[in-house]
Amino acid sequence: MNSPTLIKTYVAGAAIRARRFAVAGASDGAMIEATGPTTLILGVFEKLDGASGGRVDVVHAGITEILLGGTVTRGQPLTSDAAGAAVVAAPSAGVNNRIGAFALESGVAGDIIPALVQPCLMQG
Repeated sequence: MNSPTLIKTYVAGAAIRARRFAVAGASDGAMIEATGPTTLILGVFEKLDGASGGRVDVVHAGITEILLGGTVTRGQPLTSDAAGAAVVAAPSAGVNNRIGAFALESGVAGDIIPALVQPCLMQG
């Protein structure tokens, strides 16, 4: 169930695994995997892995599939774990989390679920 409305192709700034959160790499036009809830999530990598220096597609808006790194309930805001997988955003008071998407289905670590890609910021 994919309904992306904005996909852009980038250069992989490192080896990329599919269906993980994407952030800007070290140079313009490069993307790498997110490494936690405070990284500036810009989208979700599409369904294919990418080699460093290769081309990768990033969904910036719409519905796409994402890999879960923990237990999620539909409707919850999702941020990145250390490996770029989606986990529930739950910042403590006064702490900011970058949100990359919202879960459209419930699941557990290792599941691939549909998510509404909508990068934003959440403060606890």
